[in-house]
Amino acid sequence: MSTSLAKEFWDRLDDTRTGMLAADTARAIPMSHYVDSDAKVLWFITANGTELAKSAQTGASAEYIVTSNDEHLYARIDGRIQAVKDEEKLDELWSAVASAWFKDGRKDDDIQLVRMDLTEAEVWTTGGSISFLYEIGKANMTDQKPDLGEHGTLRF
Repeated sequence: MSTSLAKEFWDRLDDTRTGMLAADTARAIPMSHYVDSDAKVLWFITANGTELAKSAQTGASAEYIVTSNDEHLYARIDGRIQAVKDEEKLDELWSAVASAWFKDGRKDDDIQLVRMDLTEAEVWTTGGSISFLYEIGKANMTDQKPDLGEHGTLRF
């Protein structure tokens, strides 16, 4: 797989804020992610007692789906999640967005940090809607398939 796709994946994922995370028996729910490309990890903040937090306690397999029209990134990301107690990491990741979900903000006892160690990602990167329209028009005029960007599987 090309290193350019891997670089585009991490760069675009870092500029994207949300996706749908499912794990084990936990249904897919919208979550904000925090990227650590060096460690090949995504971080999430959730509440204790949720199905996601329960799945993270067991080290469950997880799937994270990202579709970002703004960043022209579409990805199915597989890995394993685990519940983590790391106050320093939580302080690093904490934001006004995270605080909005917890009654006592950063001091709330209900906060659960979740780490997702990535194993594989199927990735599509595109040039956006103008590029898409151009490629469709060109394909219809030349009988060639449109070039809609790069697609491939990354293994971590």
